Amino acid sequence: MDTKRATVPAAEEILGRYYRVLDHGFVALVDYMGSDEAVEQAARVSYGAGTRKVSETRGLIRYLRRHRHTTPSEMVEFKFHCAMPMFVARQWIRHRTASVNELSARYSLMPLMFYMPKEEQFELQSRSNKQGREDGAPPEVYREAVERWEKLRADASGTYRWMLEEDVAREIARIDLPVSMYTQWYWKLDLHNLLHFLSLRVDSRAQWEIQEFARAIAGMVKRVAPLSYEAWVDYDLESRPLTRAERDVLSRVIDAGDDAVSARAGASVTKDEMKKAGLSPREIREFAEKLQAPDRPDFDLDLSRMRSAEDVAAEMYQAAPGDFQ
Repeated sequence: MDTKRATVPAAEEILGRYYRVLDHGFVALVDYMGSDEAVEQAARVSYGAGTRKVSETRGLIRYLRRHRHTTPSEMVEFKFHCAMPMFVARQWIRHRTASVNELSARYSLMPLMFYMPKEEQFELQSRSNKQGREDGAPPEVYREAVERWEKLRADASGTYRWMLEEDVAREIARIDLPVSMYTQWYWKLDLHNLLHFLSLRVDSRAQWEIQEFARAIAGMVKRVAPLSYEAWVDYDLESRPLTRAERDVLSRVIDAGDDAVSARAGASVTKDEMKKAGLSPREIREFAEKLQAPDRPDFDLDLSRMRSAEDVAAEMYQAAPGDFQ
């Protein structure tokens, strides 16, 4: 069908297709408005269709991102359909700059689908991070956890079905369903706020499960607005701001000019000297991390994981309480 809307071929290729995440989750790009050209258009406040070279668009977008001029990015919008475990949804919804409409168990039947972590993701509590995990748990602990999860979920599902059979109100029947159960929503927001979400949620310190969703969404952003995506990776995701004290330390060991950056002969700064410059032990560790060579993340989508809307709808229908479908 012909359209006068600006479209992006790479985005059109995945539009309305469902990308599998975790065991039963998904992310689908349902709709989008605008692309990199819309960011440039807003920044220049002129139409300029067909008058700019790609290199000029790229240069402007990178300048805007580098200098934190974010308003033009708000002109690009995305709408997603997502399904995720409830505990992931509770983390996700902390980003309050989106429009969200979630499946309501007050009048809809909940598909009885539960997240089951794979053994490689079943880890022990981190000793250094109160909200993290590390080191694989013993296999026997994982097996026992799976048995307990399956029993709990069978009991919760059975109770839910029984209450529905007794014509108990759905808003009551749902109340003991576990947070491992999948929910779903439509999620709409602009590019600026979406990139902020991704900066926090593809980070290795985020919970692994929400990282998986964020990585899929990043791949979709790359298809809609590849120049904005590139600038985000370079100036946000893989960028590390320097504090005053860190700049002070660096200035003692390097010379920087317009033509070259070079190390000062024999120059060094000890840990004690960094402390005197104002850095705490933790800041010193973080400073050392900042000076490591950055990664080049790859969020390209594996299109073999894409499914049709009909297949996803059929799976959800089959998972709903049978007598009430």
